Amino acid sequence: MAKKFPKHPSHPERICWGCDLYCPAKALACGNGADRTMHPMELFGEDWDSFDDRFEPPAVDNAKPPTL
Repeated sequence: MAKKFPKHPSHPERICWGCDLYCPAKALACGNGADRTMHPMELFGEDWDSFDDRFEPPAVDNAKPPTL
């Protein structure tokens, strides 16, 4: 079973977030590339978990398709 993903870790820069192992940044054990995978909070900011709320749903197109 996968570990619960922390939304706001205190020091996200110390851990690789690429898999469920959560390896220390200096000792990557899973072979998930050569670099540490950043936490979404580091990439998108403190409100990364409410990122979907920023987008509006696509408008519904009620137009009829063209007839041949």
